[in-house]
Amino acid sequence: VRDAGKYDGPLGVIVAIAAIQRLHDSARRLPFALEVLAFADEEGLRFGSTYLGSAAVAGTFDSADLDRIDARGISMREAMRHFGGDPDRTGDDRWTEGRPLGYVEVHIEQGPVLEARGMPVGIVSAIAGQNRYSLTFTGEAGHAGTVPMDRRRDALVAASEFVLAVESEAQKTPGLVATVGQLAVRPGAANVVPGETTVSLDVRHPDDAKRKASARRLLDISVQTAQRRNIDLTTRQLSENATVPCSPNLVAQLSRAVRDLGHPVHELASGAGHDAVAMSTLTDVAMLFVRCKSGVSHNPAESVEIADVGVAIDVLGHFLELLAQA
Repeated sequence: VRDAGKYDGPLGVIVAIAAIQRLHDSARRLPFALEVLAFADEEGLRFGSTYLGSAAVAGTFDSADLDRIDARGISMREAMRHFGGDPDRTGDDRWTEGRPLGYVEVHIEQGPVLEARGMPVGIVSAIAGQNRYSLTFTGEAGHAGTVPMDRRRDALVAASEFVLAVESEAQKTPGLVATVGQLAVRPGAANVVPGETTVSLDVRHPDDAKRKASARRLLDISVQTAQRRNIDLTTRQLSENATVPCSPNLVAQLSRAVRDLGHPVHELASGAGHDAVAMSTLTDVAMLFVRCKSGVSHNPAESVEIADVGVAIDVLGHFLELLAQA
């Protein structure tokens, strides 16, 4: 994520290491092995393909994604080689040790709920499903000073109308969030009527049926907008992920760990996608959220309280103890 904070992702890795270090220091032996995983490119912004690292471990990585290209025309395959990796060995990362007991991910909440409730941590009940699209509106570029307003096929105007419709429609469905986070205008000159505009569309809802229906409705609106303005439209689906429910057993153990340590228990759905989505194809998953200031994330202002991090370490450690007793 460009201009991101330093806790989205790394915090969970550090909390896991700290909890295991505490067990090691106390010479506590568990009846199961522990592994800390740090995944690459969960966001997938560069190549439009999410959960790259975790998908490789889960065995769901599609090798066809290696041919995806970024905005500069560089393929994922080329980027991996430039970094020193071997794209032909992505299959080597697949988990082959049998079905794991479970996967637990600690993450900042990336939202304002826990702070509003005065709670240091929260337990995730499910991870909302998500659709991502790229839509290209194509009109006709022309001179800004000589093409009359009633003769224009302005791609940016059509795209802008669609962006406003996304906001309006999303507000009609409780729990739905829909976002246009990218917009590219070509040729991108002050004195030229935009001939082509590409926008992103991100649609999320914890209810898969509502998410799918909303996504279809928004795509229908894009078609209607383009037709009304005599604009051509090309739509490409980048990804779709179903809602992932967290394991009732792991959630119950996390809840008990939080309660045993004297903290209130609160369950909430995650609107953000996480590597737990990919790992859910391999094993049961659960997530522990840590409160973040003002719910700010994907932003340099992202921050957490040290005391809350301490609570997360305590909860994860106690959770492992409870799991060992189960």
